[in-house]
Amino acid sequence: MKNVFGALFAGIVIALLCACGTSKIEDPLNYDVQSFSFQNQDHKTVSLDSLKGKVWVADFIFTNCETVCPPMTAHMTELQKQMKEENVQARIVSFSVDPENDTPEKLKKFAANYPLSLENWDFLTGYSQADIEKFALKSFKSIVKKPENNDQVIHKTSFYLIDQKGKVVKDYDGVKDTPYEDIIADIKILEKR
Repeated sequence: MKNVFGALFAGIVIALLCACGTSKIEDPLNYDVQSFSFQNQDHKTVSLDSLKGKVWVADFIFTNCETVCPPMTAHMTELQKQMKEENVQARIVSFSVDPENDTPEKLKKFAANYPLSLENWDFLTGYSQADIEKFALKSFKSIVKKPENNDQVIHKTSFYLIDQKGKVVKDYDGVKDTPYEDIIADIKILEKR
């Protein structure tokens, strides 16, 4: 009988520990997003202040990207679809890493290539190349570099989860094996805060 109670007690302790583990983000990054105020595809201002109090997912893309940006945007579109199905209220923010080329009009045209909704998704531009390179590095610990005499921009392919206070808490692969379920589960954890 002692063994039965011992096993039962151990099972309850393990269940409680597992339940506690799911109520917080594992290994949070805790990067502070630097203050910004940029323009979206509709020429509307989107800023860190306007996103305060909201959970959001960010990435870095550009419209004439020949490699990683199309699959990244397709995966973000799928994430948006699954977020809607799960009734998750997070916003999506895509920062252009080629702002001198990516006007709001070009970003809107780029977005039209995907079955996405612009209701909760902002494609941002309206800053210099130097500004986005500094911003990506300081806020997301991410390299953005536009080589001279080349129209392709070097950038990371992660999706970043940002909490209501403007802290980057997690990053995920945005190109292959994008973990939609994990991202949504993490958003739900943040929404409960």
